[in-house]
Amino acid sequence: MVKIIADLQIHSKYARATSKDLSFENLEKYARMKGINLLGTGDFQHPEHFKEIKKKLKEDDKGILWTKTGFPFLWQTEVSLMYKQHEKRRAVHLLIFSPNGKVAEKIISYLGSKGRLDYDGRPIFGVSAKDLVKDLKLIDGKIEIIPAHCLTPWFGLFGSKSGFDSVEECFKEKSKFIHAIETGLSSSPDMNWMISKIDKYTLVSNSDSHSFWPWRLGREANVFDIELKYSEIINAIRTKKGFIETIEVDPNYGIYHYDGHRDCNFSCDPEKSRELNNICPVCKKPLTIGVLNRINELADREYGFKPKDAIPFKILIPLSELIATTYNINQLYSKKVWDVYNKLIAAFGNEFNVLMHVELDNLKKIVDEKLANFIMLNREGKIKVKPGFDGVYGKPIFEETIKLNQNKKQKSLTDF
Repeated sequence: MVKIIADLQIHSKYARATSKDLSFENLEKYARMKGINLLGTGDFQHPEHFKEIKKKLKEDDKGILWTKTGFPFLWQTEVSLMYKQHEKRRAVHLLIFSPNGKVAEKIISYLGSKGRLDYDGRPIFGVSAKDLVKDLKLIDGKIEIIPAHCLTPWFGLFGSKSGFDSVEECFKEKSKFIHAIETGLSSSPDMNWMISKIDKYTLVSNSDSHSFWPWRLGREANVFDIELKYSEIINAIRTKKGFIETIEVDPNYGIYHYDGHRDCNFSCDPEKSRELNNICPVCKKPLTIGVLNRINELADREYGFKPKDAIPFKILIPLSELIATTYNINQLYSKKVWDVYNKLIAAFGNEFNVLMHVELDNLKKIVDEKLANFIMLNREGKIKVKPGFDGVYGKPIFEETIKLNQNKKQKSLTDF
């Protein structure tokens, strides 16, 4: 058995709003810096990306793809479904995992029969979620389908704008083939535990990265203790056996945690939204209802309940964000941030090691006490984050974090 830190939802340079420098070479380089040792391929159905997969990666007999320098990838893509069900517009993003290249080619052929594959790495189809699952399972039972970022407003299974109230409502009788849901950056497992109807589904976490940079790649991940085989990974997801924990960002960091309007620079918590009748006070149009509000709508438990077989999780803000926040730097890719980041990686191997394991005294040998202490507060889940909303990322706040932790102990994630 080996400990695997896996980010199983990324995109290629052929998807919209992604870095054109996304390549398997860059993904491997920055995954190693992050401490990730398994990535999804992203967008395997895109014709040009599929050519690159076949050219640059070699598949073994366990369904794992390898670079020439020994980094593993898993066949993975994401599709967008837009259709009408019960007289309501639905929009759902689904992750698809293939057990090998031959099955991936069959998936590509099927998707190609439903629409164009060459215009976007995350193509759109007018197929229902139920029918997609039915058709893919007829191709091969080992194909795994997981609803992506399940609570985000526009394209989440439970999204406030065009989603459903349950997995069963979405997939009907084919819900028996759904074993997991992805929490997304704007929600954490303990928020999802408030909804009893999803207890039977494994909660997975991935970055949905559109970039290879460490502050995007692996910002959320899954930790397994299994052999590196497609079958073992899917079995861990389906049964939770060998699934150690997930790594999460603070849900406030996600771009849809609070309600709000990006164009109006207005955001608020669910209680304030109710007072406003969900209408923006600036433009008088309906607010984009965020994940926290949607959780509250679906919840049938109080915050703090933990299912008996729940997978543990860690809350971590990416290291680049901690450095930039500590020194009041706006750009994560500035020279000062990279200089400090690279010093820590050179000393301790990778970012996850810095964030989770390196002792305070050793950190202070490389960086000043101010940053070292901030890293430790992050490890304890005590970073104050201004909540994200309507496509705007949340932002860690240094001074308020220090003040908060001087005055009291954090009682729960909702204290912030």
